[in-house]
Order: sequence, then C-alpha cells, then structure tokens
Amino acid sequence: MNLPRFYCREALAPGAHIDLPEPVARHAVRVLRLPPGAAVVLFDGRGGEYEARIERIERDRVVAALGAWRDVERESPLAVTLIQAVQAGEKMDFTIQKAVELGVTHIVPVDSRRSVTRLAGERAGRRVAHWQGVAASACEQCGRNQVPQVAPLARLDSWLARPATDGALRLILAPDAGQALADLPPVRNVQMLIGAEGGLDPQEIVAAQQVGFQAVGLGPRVLRTETAALAALAAMQALWGDFRGG
Repeated sequence: MNLPRFYCREALAPGAHIDLPEPVARHAVRVLRLPPGAAVVLFDGRGGEYEARIERIERDRVVAALGAWRDVERESPLAVTLIQAVQAGEKMDFTIQKAVELGVTHIVPVDSRRSVTRLAGERAGRRVAHWQGVAASACEQCGRNQVPQVAPLARLDSWLARPATDGALRLILAPDAGQALADLPPVRNVQMLIGAEGGLDPQEIVAAQQVGFQAVGLGPRVLRTETAALAALAAMQALWGDFRGG
C-alpha cells in the first residue's frame, strides 16, 4: 500500500517535529481522514523523502514527527523545459499536472498572440502560484521528490529574446514538419514551445526559428493545445528518457 505523500516547502530533517502547512494539514485530516499515528511520506523538494508519522492533531494544526531520510529520486534522465502559451479555463492546470507526471523539469507560462486568457499584475502572480501548487500536488501523486519550477509569466516575444545558455535542443510542433522526433539524435536537454488554443502566430513561429527552434511532427493530425505537449513528452520519454526502462 502506497503511503500518503505531502510536500512541505520548509527544509526538513530527521527527528524534527513540524507543523504541516495548512493546505496539507487540511487535506490529510479532512479529506484523507488520517488519524494520529498514521504513517506518511514528506518531501521538501531538496532531494529525497522522509518517513514520518502524524504525531498529533489539534483544532488548528497537525504536527508530524519525521523519521529517516531516504535517498529516493524518480526523475527522468531527460530534462525538458515546457514553454506553454497560457491556455483557457482548466486546460492549463491539466497540462501542468500531466506534464509533471511525464517528467517535465521546468514550466514557463507565456502570453502569446493567440492566448485566449490574458493575465497581468497580481492576477498573473496568483495564477503562477496556483500552477506551482498544481505541480507540487502532481509530485505528491506520482512519487517525484523534485518539484518542477513554474517560472513567472512572460510575454513570448520577450522570452524568445533572452539568450539561450544551456545548449538545449529547441522544438516546436507542426503537422507538416519535414522531420519527426525519431529522426533526431538522442538528447538529454530539450526546450519545447507549445502554442495556445489557436496555435502559434506565424510571426511567433518565425521568431522562434530565428533563435534555434526547429519544427518536428507528431503525425499528420492537428493536436489540441492540451494534447500536444503531453503527446510530445510521452514520445520523448519513449525515445530518450525513462520509458525505455533500465
């Protein structure tokens, strides 16, 4: 039986007694109905995970006692940064959740010309914080101990103007591309740009290609924005990542 897993942002240590963060405590007691003494797993995103038990439950706090640290990681050898144009409604939550399950390491939300949803100021900050929470929850579910960072929202043209520093393979998806993922040599570092509901504007595609993005195809069909990144991530994990086993 898999133990409940919870993410705690504060640094953890063996033998410590900590108050669980309020959302974690609420979920543990009100949703999972964990009693005192229940075994759980805690992780702080700094690597590995901790054995722990619910020590006591009070009206406004839940205290956990930490046990041994375990050097356990479930990261892919393939580092993928997803540059995702902001999607409408709950699609962005869905994409982030599933991308984390599929091993993405960084998420960069961008405002593109065809984005239906427009965010700015405090509203943008709140959404990024929400998406970071979605990423953390996905890690709790799938067993990852490294929480992918969700970057502050940026304009796509501004992000493309930044210098590339990590030598990553840069990809955009296009049904009519002359090459497929399988045609590319194995890599360990990828940046993948995905458009919003209406795809990328032609001028955005040109701007991306001018800074090293190359088009690849995932078959002849046009994929929805919430399908495209996930299909590509699964294909890359099968070709170059941990779907290969071993």
